[in-house]
Amino acid sequence: MTDLLEKKETKTISKPNTKNIENKETKKIGMSETRAKKIKHSYNVKDAENSLLLRTKYGDVVIEVLPDVAPNHVARIKELVREGFYNGLKFHRVIEGFMAQGGCPRGDGTGGSGKKLKAEFNRVPHKRGVVSMARSMMPDSADSQFFICYGDCPWLDGQYTVWGNVVSGMEYVDMLKKGRESDGMVSEPDIIVSISVISDI
Repeated sequence: MTDLLEKKETKTISKPNTKNIENKETKKIGMSETRAKKIKHSYNVKDAENSLLLRTKYGDVVIEVLPDVAPNHVARIKELVREGFYNGLKFHRVIEGFMAQGGCPRGDGTGGSGKKLKAEFNRVPHKRGVVSMARSMMPDSADSQFFICYGDCPWLDGQYTVWGNVVSGMEYVDMLKKGRESDGMVSEPDIIVSISVISDI
């Protein structure tokens, strides 16, 4: 299991029958370049290519990634995001005042994408809103799981790879369903609705 060190009525209108229509038969409406620019601008990020939009049922969370300090982790995270790997995965471990962890395809902390990453420990401190990589006791075991810090966690500094910061929507991370006191595992956890690279929107 990938762990972290813890410190302590209106009228009804019938719907058209579209069940038997194949995807190729449906018309896709494209987005104008101007509209796309407005959407990106609305998230107020410095670099859309290095910013992620994480959607939850509570609201949107914007994460700025840090390629300067963890280039390999950022590249891999963006690769997984563009594959749609994270969409629908659970925030399986959430501890009040500590962190919210997700990114496990099994939903229990034991899974990953199948590609381990060499540690890129750096000097960015684990503070509220920091996004860091979960791993086992082995330094080079990070894969797809990550966690978002709820508060300052200095005992994690230099032990886990920080690769991003939440720049807006942290209040929605705060709303995620919390887990049991013993280990933070969540019963019927909230999910990552989707993650996108903002430049792709």
